[in-house]
Amino acid sequence: MSLWNIVSHMPPEEFSGLFTEFPRSLRCLLAEWLENQPWEFINGSDAFCTSMAGGMLSAMLEKLRSTASSDGQQCQILQQVNSIENAYRRDPLRLVAVLKAILEGEKAAVLKRDCHLPLSFHRRQEELKFSLGLQRLQHRVREIQALRDGPAASLQLNVRDPQLKPEVKPPESELPTLILEAVKELEAAKQQVLKRIQIWKRQQQLAGNGALFEENLAPLQKRCESLVEVYFQLHQQVMASSTELGADLLPRLLERFNEVLSSLVKSSFLVEKQPPQVLKTQTKFQASVRFLLGPQLLKTSAKPYMVRADMVTEKQARELALSAYSNALSESTGEIMHNVVALETNPTSGTCCANFKNVLLKKIKRCERKGSESVTEEKCAVLFSTTVALAPSNLSVHLQVLSLPIVVIVHGNQDNNAKATVLWDNAFSEIDRVPFVVAERVPWEKMCDTLNLKFMAEVQTTKGLLKEHYFFLAQKIFNDHSASFEDFQSRSVSWAQFNKEILPGRGFTFWQWFDGVLDLTKRCLKSYWSDRLIIGFISKQYVCKLLSTEPDGTFLLRFSDSEIGGVTIAHVIRGKDGSSQVENIQPFSAKDLSIRSLGDRIRDLGQLRNLYPNTPKDQAFGSHYNKEQTGKDGRGYVSTAIKMTVESERDQQPQSAAGAPPEAPQAQMISLPLLQPELHPESLRSVLGPIGPAAPFCPQPVPTGYPTGESNINMMVPDSLGSSFPSTSPMLSPSLVMDPVLPHCQDLAFRNPLPFMPDQYMTGEASQLLSGGPSPEPQDEEMPELAPFTSMVDPPLQSSPRWMPPSMDMPPSSDFDQFLQEVSLEGPTLCPPFTPPLQRSGYPSPNASCWGLGESRWDDNVRPGHA
Repeated sequence: MSLWNIVSHMPPEEFSGLFTEFPRSLRCLLAEWLENQPWEFINGSDAFCTSMAGGMLSAMLEKLRSTASSDGQQCQILQQVNSIENAYRRDPLRLVAVLKAILEGEKAAVLKRDCHLPLSFHRRQEELKFSLGLQRLQHRVREIQALRDGPAASLQLNVRDPQLKPEVKPPESELPTLILEAVKELEAAKQQVLKRIQIWKRQQQLAGNGALFEENLAPLQKRCESLVEVYFQLHQQVMASSTELGADLLPRLLERFNEVLSSLVKSSFLVEKQPPQVLKTQTKFQASVRFLLGPQLLKTSAKPYMVRADMVTEKQARELALSAYSNALSESTGEIMHNVVALETNPTSGTCCANFKNVLLKKIKRCERKGSESVTEEKCAVLFSTTVALAPSNLSVHLQVLSLPIVVIVHGNQDNNAKATVLWDNAFSEIDRVPFVVAERVPWEKMCDTLNLKFMAEVQTTKGLLKEHYFFLAQKIFNDHSASFEDFQSRSVSWAQFNKEILPGRGFTFWQWFDGVLDLTKRCLKSYWSDRLIIGFISKQYVCKLLSTEPDGTFLLRFSDSEIGGVTIAHVIRGKDGSSQVENIQPFSAKDLSIRSLGDRIRDLGQLRNLYPNTPKDQAFGSHYNKEQTGKDGRGYVSTAIKMTVESERDQQPQSAAGAPPEAPQAQMISLPLLQPELHPESLRSVLGPIGPAAPFCPQPVPTGYPTGESNINMMVPDSLGSSFPSTSPMLSPSLVMDPVLPHCQDLAFRNPLPFMPDQYMTGEASQLLSGGPSPEPQDEEMPELAPFTSMVDPPLQSSPRWMPPSMDMPPSSDFDQFLQEVSLEGPTLCPPFTPPLQRSGYPSPNASCWGLGESRWDDNVRPGHA
């Protein structure tokens, strides 16, 4: 955005005092063109400044006349243009002073209102300043040339600069003074180039936290090349004037020249593509370096120049920086594979680069850490180095450049803390610092900007954090709920508070919690956040205050304060006494939301009606609902749907005549098989062996629910198939309703049917109770017909069902007792008496006595009559 884009929307009264000598109407016509001219950098009244002022006046008059031709008030504008030309043609420097004052006044008004100017305006001003300085330097070179060559060269100079007045040839004693001024301006231009390179590096580092970054190095390369071209022109004039300069001044000038070239060459060796700042060993990565002056200065060599990459510690990096990168690296701190690449020049693109494509950090040598520093706080860097020969003097130069700080990890669980180290270093390091020194405490206001930048970049959204979010984050990191927002703005936050100290009552640091929110929002909640459907950063206590006066069914979404990477729904319900209560549903993780999206979960819950403050939920979340499939799919299967339900305290009531939901049934006890009295004990061992364990069989009850407010997911089947499934009462734990038919158990009869138990309650050891062990998952194919059993009962009993229903009468107890006595005479007790289990909540303990069906099946090889 330009300065004029802001000024044109401000009240004209604020600028009334600026346009006494220059009409505001002409300022409006010139618009952005005016601020894109170097009015502010023309200082002085020498020939160069006068020449530049005259040229800019001519360009402005031409611009106004071309604009007036398309304007309705052409005559009035042309009159004003003629008036400007008559007033300033003889003294263009006075016009420069007037327009400079206008631009300064506009900048002051914008700064007063916004406290800052557009970044693009600063960048453009810097470009204008360098361009004008380079033109001044070129003018100095022509002046020196004219002074050396006499009147003919002076005439040629006036032809090149028509605005310059003919000057009398100065005495030769002024040649050293003119050269010294030119060298001083050369050094100033060099400083501008080096500063621009440092700004580019700093912007590249901030881009690691998500800041916008102009990666294109072509403008910077063009600036370096143009300055080096002027450098060689001036150097040639100095060498030609060696006699006039004398033996004392010439060596000092040449030393300054060498320092300028050396600085430009070494600073133009840059890391164009940085290696990952969190780098895991045994992982390949890519990087590239670029030599901006390579296409212009590299001398053609029979062998290509090679660039080497080595890992260095913070101590080694500091030593290299203090030596101005003139010393060679003594020892690498890590072993890097494929770390030597050729420095190649591309004539088409005009670039000189070395691309590292398959670099591998094989191992890292840790250095001694200071104090309580962990391995994820240890910073390293990759040092890229090469030695090249420069044309035309065949000067050998050793080039070195460090990458941004890198934290090396060996395991994925170190990634979170390593990212914290990188984030802090990228955000709060200074330009031209000693590697890798960074402040231990920073203003909270800067921390807010950093968190907002990171959040928007990671989530890839244009909706950043708000003032209320910053207030909640400040309360969390400072553990202070009594301070105001303004109080926090004057505080500073330390590195320890950011990612070393555990939050009170939690098991994680501030950054670990915030990074979990980032990951969850990026993966599952991007569209919800971008639509401002999630308040997110708000405390549970403040939610209760907000919702306490809202009607029943009002809800909002916030990030869990006690869990990493969770989002929860807080909603209003009416208690048993009719009072308003706020409940928080168990937080959803990214895994939960990958099973069923947040929008669909909100649609499932009928008790949620309005998104805070008063937006109907279907209006707010309708675009986030997924279309549910009905009927059969292409393979003929009936589609199913997962629904979420929430059980609250008011739902946990006894069944009433009003149709309240029944309580969840208790898991039933499994009984001994009901056998015919005529069966012989020896024919039953193959069956009773796997069924009757040595220890008493104590099935655990299915958990009756999580604490109040937690959610469960049930798989629903269309009503057309409802008869194929047994009725189940709602459970708070995730469960699937499945067909409990057991085709491999058809030859066994139970006193009571075994209740269905979901697979997640099947312990790992339970399957070992079956003689066949765990069997593979059933496939969708027909089971082979079993061979008929040998008849072991009287003909009247053969027609009885193999699975006896619960209503079938039990055989006489005397016959059954006699059978048990016969079994006990044969050997040790196969089926000891059953002891009813103690009722308790929670999951069953993973031992052999906790037996469920799960994926296990009866062994096909163990059947009555087929032992």
